[in-house]
Amino acid sequence: MAARSQYEELARQLSAVGAVKRGLARILPAECPGGSAAVLALLSRHGEMRISRLAEFLAVDMSVTSRHVAHVAERGWIERSPDPADKRSRILRLTPAGESVLDDLNCRTTEMFAHNLQDWSDDEVGQLNTLLARLRDSFSCRSSDGCAPGRHSGDCRSRPTDSHDGSYTRTPV
Repeated sequence: MAARSQYEELARQLSAVGAVKRGLARILPAECPGGSAAVLALLSRHGEMRISRLAEFLAVDMSVTSRHVAHVAERGWIERSPDPADKRSRILRLTPAGESVLDDLNCRTTEMFAHNLQDWSDDEVGQLNTLLARLRDSFSCRSSDGCAPGRHSGDCRSRPTDSHDGSYTRTPV
C-alpha cells in the first residue's frame, strides 16, 4: 500500500484534472454539450438501450438523462423506438447523423490531446491510459456499500500524515 502522503498528492492531482475537463468542454460545438456527447459515446460503445440503462451508465438521475436524450433526439442524432418487450419503454439508438457528430467529437478530442501531449512519448501516453483505466476499475462499486470506505475506517482528519514531523493535514476534496 502506498504512503498516505501519496494518496493526498493523488487527490490534489485529480482535482487539478478539472482543467483538462474544461479544455475538453471548450472544444465541443455549442449544439453538443458534454451530456449530449456522453449519450452519443455510450450508445456507440454499448449499442442500443433503454433510457434507464443509459441513466445507470451516466450515473445521473432519470430527469437529467431525459433532458440529454431529448436534446440529441431533437437534432436527429438518436432515435427512440418502442421496446418490443415493453411498449411503455423506448429503445435508444444512434443514427448515422449521430455517428457523424460523434466522429467529429472524437477527432476534436484526439487533436486536442495530440497537441497538448506532443512532448509525451507513446509509452508515457500508454502508461497514463493503463493507469487511468486501472484507477477507474478500482472505483467500480463491487458491493452494496458503494465505493466509499466503511465506518470502521475512522476519521481521516485525526490521522497523522506520513511526514516525519508528525503533523496532521486534511486533504480538501
